[in-house]
Amino acid sequence: MSRKLSGTDYQRYWRRLQQIGLNAYESRSYLVLLGHSRFKALELAARAQVPRQKIYEVLDSLVEKGFAHVVQEKTKLFSAVEPALAIRGYLTRREETLKHEIEEQSRHAISLAEDLAASYAPAQGSRGTLDYLRIVSDPSQTANHYRKMLKDVRQEYIEFSKPPYAVDPLDERLVQQALERGVKIRLLLEHSALDEAHAKRIEEYARLGVEVREAETLPMKLAVFDNSFGLVALLDPVLTRPTWTAVVFEHPGFAEAMHALFENHWRTARKLGKVR
Repeated sequence: MSRKLSGTDYQRYWRRLQQIGLNAYESRSYLVLLGHSRFKALELAARAQVPRQKIYEVLDSLVEKGFAHVVQEKTKLFSAVEPALAIRGYLTRREETLKHEIEEQSRHAISLAEDLAASYAPAQGSRGTLDYLRIVSDPSQTANHYRKMLKDVRQEYIEFSKPPYAVDPLDERLVQQALERGVKIRLLLEHSALDEAHAKRIEEYARLGVEVREAETLPMKLAVFDNSFGLVALLDPVLTRPTWTAVVFEHPGFAEAMHALFENHWRTARKLGKVR
């Protein structure tokens, strides 16, 4: 037996249905259908306050999205699909659609980036003031810079590693590829990052040749590549919700200073033993 919705409940569910992707007409129509076994289209239009000229479009959309079905094809009676089935099915289909859209956009984005690279390259010959420093606040852009530097490194890669991560070096396949190229890698991890999963991966890295040590605390997030370029990430102390801002640099003098900072902490850090 269905429970009649109060005015307050009706408004609340009407808004929540719109939050998951139904429009206002579709949300009202579905809520009216829920309380009745079946409805003719024009009867539903009057009850749901949907313009008569719009009701068939609305019902077709509800059927397509899995919230309604046709009970009797001859006279076109419509009935609601059970909420649990309708909502789960709709979200699953929408998730698959969004996944395909993102994959398609990613393919176009990669192709576009490659096509535009030729136009961007000539500007690299003339450096302006502070062109060797870039401030990046978007974690995804920070991750892209990190991955590009991992691809470009040829001799040495050192890092202060502490959460939260834009890219966790212990999860990064590019680190292993750098090792295969003969790059010397040293990771200094903050103690708070050493959960059991990290500890097991550290043993795997150690077997591959990565040197890993542990410090109680680290002053910042830092990665230096070939003693000439890298990034520093600093925690913003002002915001209520802490965020990291990265400074991407390509400057041998700055890299040398960061390298010296790393060496100072590396000397006093603890070597990690076997995980039991």
